[in-house]
Amino acid sequence: MTIIAHPEPVLDSRAMVEEAERALGDIAKARESVARVIFGQESVVEQTLVAILAGGHALLVGVPGLAKTKLVETLGVVLGLDARRVQFTPDLMPSDIVGTEVMDQDETGRRSFRFVRGPVFAQLLMADEINRASPRTQSALLQSMQEYHVTVAGERHDLPAPFHVLATQNPLEQEGTYPLPEAQLDRFLCQVDVHYPSMEAERRILMATTGVAEDKAVGVVTADRLREIQTLVRRMPVPESVVDAILSLVRSARPGQGSAEADTHVAWGPGPRASQAMMTCVRARALYEGRLAPSVDDVRALAEPILQHRMALNFAARAEGIGVREVIARLAKQAG
Repeated sequence: MTIIAHPEPVLDSRAMVEEAERALGDIAKARESVARVIFGQESVVEQTLVAILAGGHALLVGVPGLAKTKLVETLGVVLGLDARRVQFTPDLMPSDIVGTEVMDQDETGRRSFRFVRGPVFAQLLMADEINRASPRTQSALLQSMQEYHVTVAGERHDLPAPFHVLATQNPLEQEGTYPLPEAQLDRFLCQVDVHYPSMEAERRILMATTGVAEDKAVGVVTADRLREIQTLVRRMPVPESVVDAILSLVRSARPGQGSAEADTHVAWGPGPRASQAMMTCVRARALYEGRLAPSVDDVRALAEPILQHRMALNFAARAEGIGVREVIARLAKQAG
């Protein structure tokens, strides 16, 4: 049987610019709405929104109390998404995530199975402290993230569209946790490090959140509009110089590819999925910044969130006290 592909209609340059300008306006409104609630985490908001605009998932890494949950709730409101939260614990089962079948009995006594959907059937799912659940439960969620459907009792159930997972992880307390394997970490489009706010930002937090009333985020776009913007992101042209910079950066992070930095300090480097993630995210970041085309600066800015969870350092680097972020910063400086 011959399968005929039906490509999406190609927009002419004028229509592309008009569509991009509309998207720029919507994204600017989303940024403004988020900023009413989240203070002093501009880079975190940027990287998380870039991941969503690129159609992917993000892993938020930070100590408790840095508004990670608040950010996910806010994004759900601003982007018009059905958002849910699951607290991952050691006793959480895969069926608690994807759902399960229950037996029903009608008035005639006839019995049948009915599928009860789990919380994964949401457009925006917050997996809080994902590394506290068992590897079996983690795999159930990460399979959903990759395949966008779940299979229960041999029957396939498609997830909503769009579907995004924002998982959180505490980098300090590792007792009683199950660290995500590298192959599962690779499913996340980017890793977003959440740092402490500046003094001025923390002052704003104190003044805005300890009174009688708090500012609330407002919806700016709908889920359907978000999907349109995500489609536009994938249609955006990428200059050849940016493609070369992406390939140069990702390949230089692999040992044995001619990079002295990687040969000296990297045990294993990122695969082609990192290049794919970078290719999509540079477009999304350009739109987020109000530009119609990505640049090499976008590649350098996204190097850390795209690469840091997709590579590991060797013993020599650890012995010298060199961290993965330091290695990526050196490689990014050479890119382009």
